Order: sequence, then structure tokens, then C-alpha cells
Amino acid sequence: MNSSFPLLSAMTFAPLLGVPLILGLREGQRSLAKWIALLATLPPLVMGVVLFVVFDRQLAGVDSIRTFQFVESWYWIPSFHVYYKLGIDGLSLALIVLTALLCPLCIIASFGIARAEKAYYSLFLLLETGMIGTFVALDLVLFYVFWELMLLPMYFLIGIWGGPRRVYAAIKFFLYTLAGSLALLLGILALYFASSPDPASRTFDLLTLVQRHDVLASAGPILGVFPFAGVVWWALFLGFAIKVPVFPFHTWLPDAHVEAPTAISVILAGVLLKMGTYGIFRFNLPLFPEYSGMVAQVMVGLGVVNIVYGALCAMAQSDLKKLIAYSSVSHMGFVLLGIGAMNAQGFSGGLFQMFNHGTVTAMLFLLVGVIYDRAHHRQIDGFGGLATSMPRYAAFTGFAFFAALGLPTLSSFVSELLCLLGGFLTYPLWTMVGATGVVLGAAYLLWTLQRMFFGELNEKYRVIDDLKPREVVTLVPLAVIVVLLGIQPMLMLDTFHPAATRLVELVGAAMHPLIATAP
Repeated sequence: MNSSFPLLSAMTFAPLLGVPLILGLREGQRSLAKWIALLATLPPLVMGVVLFVVFDRQLAGVDSIRTFQFVESWYWIPSFHVYYKLGIDGLSLALIVLTALLCPLCIIASFGIARAEKAYYSLFLLLETGMIGTFVALDLVLFYVFWELMLLPMYFLIGIWGGPRRVYAAIKFFLYTLAGSLALLLGILALYFASSPDPASRTFDLLTLVQRHDVLASAGPILGVFPFAGVVWWALFLGFAIKVPVFPFHTWLPDAHVEAPTAISVILAGVLLKMGTYGIFRFNLPLFPEYSGMVAQVMVGLGVVNIVYGALCAMAQSDLKKLIAYSSVSHMGFVLLGIGAMNAQGFSGGLFQMFNHGTVTAMLFLLVGVIYDRAHHRQIDGFGGLATSMPRYAAFTGFAFFAALGLPTLSSFVSELLCLLGGFLTYPLWTMVGATGVVLGAAYLLWTLQRMFFGELNEKYRVIDDLKPREVVTLVPLAVIVVLLGIQPMLMLDTFHPAATRLVELVGAAMHPLIATAP
């Protein structure tokens, strides 16, 4: 589906309209910055809802070009065949909607920022443009520009407004991400030169490259020794694996989460981690389907390591925010397991888990921010009996914990079940090991719930403010989505189906869909 109105461009760059308005505020008007930022994040949310409603789910998904809708394309740098090309399919649509939803909620959660407000909200709006642009770009150079655009705002948002060790955490995040970006750039350049022996036919266009995946597979070895497909696949994977993060590239994440402001932790876990698995779905699988099938078991193994290792590390934490950070490592392992399954169930489960983890972990980090604002610490054993003094907070936290552990009728149950089902069909032994992560997740979450909210009341917190209306506003939409998709998962699974179908056919797996498109 194409549209004469550049909807995707408007959605991508709308947040930037708020930046000059914020920077133009005088000293006495700084309090208006948060309201301008909130208004600037609403157009992408409205347009995201429109896209979700009008998106044509009846496309077969067999033709990679027809799968993409609302395509915008024109030459950007003609001499190097670089296009400004945007488009969406079911894979990107869900993540665009997730991003557009979380950004205004994060602005509301940031209303407590009391210093350098203009800089904070301007950087946040720039970050939103980078995130949305990454999900809609269909030219590799344009994708890389948006990918890198996110790096600097996130660096400053952590390094200036973070906790006591914010500079260390920001530099560590920057260096890890920059290393991954370098590998990604080298992979992109290799794809360009291998796309055609004729310089006039070389391209950075993703859809054209996917159609030439057989040409890429037969490209000559790099330096006459190293197989092209293997080297480029791993270069791309390294860039995306650091963002996920995949063990052993995960060590930047706990530090970044602990030191980042609440809203930035939400964006880190809710959106930025998904960009890694999105990149694997969008680039590694369709560009090198044969090689992806060859290393499928490696991805399953890495996913299982993430699941179990992340859960064990979470169980050992005394800091509530660090516990949730390690739980993100564990839950993103289910996405890797689904990718490595190389079947419709695994792909659909992995895509669904990306969206569900974004909503659930956003609730968790928002709730951590609430208790930190009250108690000025996050030590789990420093609380006790909070259900008595903060009943609304206890109810929301209990709900978020049960959503995170995959309670039936809540959204994560469906996505984790599909990942495990897809994995069991191809790698049953690995999947059985990974399934222990569900038990470990229940253990550390329920143990945390018991220590914080039950037992003897800590007298220090006998009188403490419960959730405020502003905080409830940030939590209720996420809770509604978690319940709705737990009861009616096809609302989202139908969106993924064409993209999952296309990927399954590309990697040559037998198609036995657990889901079907809407009639």
C-alpha cells in the first residue's frame, strides 16, 4: 500500500518540531519544556495507531516488495545509489507502535526532571526520531544514519541525568555500541560491493539485496580465504548482538540501567534492545537465509544461555533495578530461541515476545522509579510490608511481576509459549534447558515480591505516598495492553504473519503455521 501523503516521514520527524520550540524558551519558561515535549510525542502516537488500523494484513507475504506498505522512495545520494527509502511491514509496524506509545509515557514519567530541562527534552525528542527512523528505513545507509543518531542522545541522557556512576555507564554504553556499529558498517559496505559485479548496478536498497540473496551467497571469499556469507553474517550479527544484548556482550546493560533516569531505562529496555533482534530478523535472515539455517543451533544455544544466565544473575541481585535489567537479558533470550527455531511458531513467538517484553519491562522500570523517588534507594531487603502502606503500588507491581513471569491470560505467556514450541520442534534438548528459565523467573520475581511487600512492615515506610495520578497514567495503558494481548493475541500475531511467512520460506523451513491470517 502506497500513500500520496508521506506518513512515515511525518511520523519520523514530527518529534523534531518540538526541539526549536523548547530551545527557544526563555529562562522563566523552562517548565513549559515538558509540555512541548509531550505534545511533540503525540503525533507519532496518533499516526502509529492509524498505521496499525489501516495496515493491510491480507498481503500474502510471498513477495517481499508487496509485503511493505506506505513506501516512500527517492534518490538521496545518486552517485552511490543511496535512496531515502521508507516502508513498513508487520515486523516493523509493531515496534513502531511500541515506540510511539512508550515515548509520551516516558515524557510524563520525566516530569520530575529539575535541571537542564530544555536539553533533556530536546535530546529525548531527537532520540525518538532515531528510533522510529531505524524501524522504517529500507536503505542500508539510511538505516545506519538513524541507528547512529540514537547513540549520542542516549549517551548524554545517561551521562548527564543519570546516577552517581553515570559517566562510567555512559562511556561503557557508548564504546560497546560504537564497536557494534563499526562491525555493522563494514558489513553494509561489503553487501554493497557484493550486490553486483557491475558498479552501476550496486545498491544499498534492502529489498533489492534480498532479491539478490543468491548473488550474495555466491560472492567470492574475502581476502581470498574467508567465506563472504559467513564473515558478513557475523559482522552484522555482532552489531545487533551487542544491542540485544547477547552473552557475553551484555555487561554494559546492567550499568546503563542502574545509572540511567527512569524514563531512559524504559526506552533502553523497551525499544533499544529490540533493535538488535529486529536487525537479525530484518538483515541476517533474509540476506543470508542459507547461512542463517546453518548457524541456527548457535543462535538457539546463545538464546538458552541468555535465558538461564540472565535469570541466575537476576536471582543474585539486591538492587531492584539491576534485577530487572538482568531479567531483560533472560527474556530477550526467548527471542533468540525463537529466531534459531527457524519455523513459523518460533518467528511469530520471537516477534511477539519483542513487543510484549517492551510493554512489561516498561511497567517494571516505571515502578522502580516510583519507589526510588520515595525511598531514595532500591535495595530489595531495605523494604518490607509495603502492601500495607502502598496498596496501589503493590497491586501494580504484583501485576507487572506476574506478567513478566508469563502468567496465562497475560501477553508474555503466549509469546514465550510460541518460542518454546518452535524451539522444541527443531532443538528439543536445548529448548528443555531454556524452559528452566520460566521456573527461575518465577523464583526471583516471587521472592522479590515477598521481601518487598509482605512480612513485617518496615517502620520507616509506615507513612509513604502511594501511586500518584500522574504515575497511574503511565502504567494503566501498558497494563491494558498486557491483558488485551493475553486474551486476544491474534490482534498482534495477525500483524506478524506475512513477515514470518516470508522469512520461513526464505530459510527453507517447512511451513506449519500455528497461526493464520485474519479472514
